[in-house]
Amino acid sequence: MTTRHFAVIGAGAGGLCAAKNLLARGIEVTIFEVGTRIGGLWVYNNDSGLSPAYRSLHINSEAKVSSFIDFPFEPGTPLYPNAARMERYFRDYAEHFRLTSRIRFNSRVTAIVPDGSGYRVEIEDGSAHRFDGVVVASGHQSVPRHPPQVQGFAGTYMHAHAYREPEPFTGQRVLVIGPGNSGVDIAADVCSVTAQTYLSARSPVLIMPRLMFGVPQSRILVKLERPFLPWSVRVWIRTLLTRIFHGPMEQWGFRTPKGRTHPISHPTLISMLAWDRVRAKPGIDRVDGRVVYFVDGSSEEIDTIIACTGYLTALPFLPEGTSPVRDSYLHLYNRVVSPKLPNVYFIGFFDVTGGSNIRMMDDQAEYIAAVVSGAIKVPGPAEMEQAIMADKAFQESMFPGTPRYALELDPVRYRKLLAKDYDRNGVQHTRPAPVERALLRESAA
Repeated sequence: MTTRHFAVIGAGAGGLCAAKNLLARGIEVTIFEVGTRIGGLWVYNNDSGLSPAYRSLHINSEAKVSSFIDFPFEPGTPLYPNAARMERYFRDYAEHFRLTSRIRFNSRVTAIVPDGSGYRVEIEDGSAHRFDGVVVASGHQSVPRHPPQVQGFAGTYMHAHAYREPEPFTGQRVLVIGPGNSGVDIAADVCSVTAQTYLSARSPVLIMPRLMFGVPQSRILVKLERPFLPWSVRVWIRTLLTRIFHGPMEQWGFRTPKGRTHPISHPTLISMLAWDRVRAKPGIDRVDGRVVYFVDGSSEEIDTIIACTGYLTALPFLPEGTSPVRDSYLHLYNRVVSPKLPNVYFIGFFDVTGGSNIRMMDDQAEYIAAVVSGAIKVPGPAEMEQAIMADKAFQESMFPGTPRYALELDPVRYRKLLAKDYDRNGVQHTRPAPVERALLRESAA
């Protein structure tokens, strides 16, 4: 029986665990990486040009629940490892599972072309290789989304994707747009050298403390947010805890969200607001030269704008008319299977709501390998389309209708969806679904 061979695009977290799981199912792999380093978006100054990592970057979720399920961080790893440790972790993972020799570095994929029952993968150097299938792990944080409100700004403008370190902004008045994970990180980082830093928040935001009672806040939440509680109660719990530690968001110039939002936490931002190193501002109305006018009628003269406004999902190498991207949402069955492209799978195109993106990629990789091996048979196109639309409806009912939330993923619900396919095909699934919850309880004990 001929061994099948899959191409994996990207040597970041998703690509590595996809390759490892495919190999475990007896499927050969070749990994194509555009740069020369392993680790994708976590690599600081990655020569791929695709990584948004800045010098001060750390993971947001506790290390214990942010590793691959079968490859924990080494003893002595800090609670929240920085980018350098993450890069080393991915290199070690690749070496441990003998993936490094399967990576073709400096290999940008330019096209995936249907070729009989498989695909021809074309590389920028002019070479082409035939595979039985493809796993796309190219990431969704490499093409910046720019805010239209800043058009015509006469100062320096940049997207967070280009931010690396604070020193170039010494003595400037800097406006950071967007209080997401990158926005709060960069505002708290750059304010150490600026004359003044402003953080613009168009929408309500809940900035939670990173630590509560001396432990990661996730350990506290897992004890209080029981699975049977409705989300309205969970939102109330998070808001109450944040108010206990930080006071009301309005005290710092933000608005407290009433519904479900992506959790934001930071260890020092509130202190920077208290010390007036950072000042909160509402959404931007317009700009005139270097003057930025806000929707509350106030204005500030700004030297540099750093837009932390998210990314566009770009998949330019897919055959024309087959991209699953629709208004920022990816039209995929269980977030991985394309109804239009047989044997093409996608991994890592999500933002998990609470928990670890890396651990969720591990779940996706295991599922993809089970599908590719034939252990799991996915439904036909019509049933897949129905499931995709149901997932999209859930998104729209649970999260704000903005591009930021198009890739949001509820981990509990998602693992239940995957479990249904395992059960329907009679495949024993040994990994417990609420693995983060169990680990966090163990940490808190």
